[in-house]
This record gives sequence, structure tokens and C-alpha cells, in this order.
Amino acid sequence: MDHQITLQHLPQRIVSLVPSQTELLFDLGLADRIVGVTKFCIHPKEQVKQKVKVGGTKNFHFDKIDQLQPDLIIGNKEENYKEGIEQLQQKYQVWMSDIYTLEDALRMMEQIGSITSTEARAAELIQSISQGFEDLIPAQSTIKTAYFIWRKPYMAVGNHNIIDHMLQRCGFQNAFSDLARYPEVFPEQLQKANPQLILLSSEPYPFKEKHIAEFQELCPQALIKNVDGEMFSWYGSRLLHAPSYLQSVIEEVQQNLKV
Repeated sequence: MDHQITLQHLPQRIVSLVPSQTELLFDLGLADRIVGVTKFCIHPKEQVKQKVKVGGTKNFHFDKIDQLQPDLIIGNKEENYKEGIEQLQQKYQVWMSDIYTLEDALRMMEQIGSITSTEARAAELIQSISQGFEDLIPAQSTIKTAYFIWRKPYMAVGNHNIIDHMLQRCGFQNAFSDLARYPEVFPEQLQKANPQLILLSSEPYPFKEKHIAEFQELCPQALIKNVDGEMFSWYGSRLLHAPSYLQSVIEEVQQNLKV
């Protein structure tokens, strides 16, 4: 966002505006310095309950943030909204991440470790996550995949985002990689794309088993599976758990498609 921040001292009152980065802050041992989080910050469950909720990721309660008087606010370019961030920047030090790949996520962890003086713990997390992804074995042959995040209207994952990157790491070829970001997809577009695999995310729309049938009707030849959206899209310390989960998805898909 072409905005530079200068911290005069070690941050003691931190507000996090991004769920996956909130979890990271707790895992860095900063629980006592976190004063505010969003209503979507759900991990770690018991600890976030004790923090002030400052609205959603795209609608901040500025009065609550003002009451907290943070000396550092942590956000993300995609998950937060530009106007709200710019308003906060007029009063507070706002640090922003911009994440499209695993490498971006690891760099973000390193930088947050640096500005919060938790470099050693950040390095441990980075090492464990890096090793996990190095050990990930992608699908033996490329599997054409459509990944859906919304219903009514259908919205899928296009290119230039962390989910697209994770699909590639799994050896899944994104059926809508020619479209930008998170495109609306019409039923006839999906049928024309003819994916071998359709993944229905648990978030932001909470796809359930009951939704499989409507996609099966559109693409009777496809394997359709519900997946944990956090494992594909959360780019904080939840990445510790992603490789083993993604490996189980890859293995199940290969077994069912016999590829």
C-alpha cells in the first residue's frame, strides 16, 4: 500500500484484523499483548474469547479500536478493506501483509517475529512448516480441479491467491486458473471446464455433505469432496497442520480416481 511504519518501542497493545495472523500471534507467545481481534478470529478458541472484538475483517468498529489505543495493528491487503485501513493509518501504526504463496506466508512470519521481538519462535515455526511442505508428495498425475468457496452465486478460486498456490502444491490443476481471484462461475461454465475433481470448501461458505449432490448433477463424472478451507487458505501458524491434511486429501483423491 506504499505506506511505511516506524515503531518507537516494542508493541504492547496489538490489534489483529486477520484470523490466520491472530492465531500466529498467539503461537508466537504474544497472548498478553493482543488486545483486539475480529469476530472471525476463532483460533485459539479459548484465548480469543477473552479479547475485545473490533468488528469483521471488512467492517471495523473504529470506536472500539480507539478505546483499545493499540500501538500496532496487523492487517492483510486482501482480507481487509482499503478505506478502513487508510482511516486507521491516520491514527495508528498499521502493518500489512500481502500473501499469495507459501513463501509469502513464511516471509510474513519472519517479519512479524521481527517487529514483535519473537524471532526465535518465528524461526521454529518457519522451519517446521517448511519441512512439512518439503515432505508433501503431490499427485502423481495432474488432476484438473475446481475449488468452490461460495454458493448462490457459485464462486470458485481463480488465479493469484493462496488457495490456487496450495492446489498447485497438491498437484491439482486449477480448472479456473485463467480467471482472476474469485470469479463467479455459472453452471454451464463448470460443465464446460469438465473438472475431474470438485472441492467444496468449509469457508467462507460452509459447504456440507448435502451440497455434493447438486454438483454431482452438473458434473456426474467428477469426484466431489468437502474439504477444510482453513487448510487451503489460512497462512499463519495453521500451516503447521496443512501438509498432513493435504497429503490425506491427495491420497484419497488418487485412490478414488485411480490415477
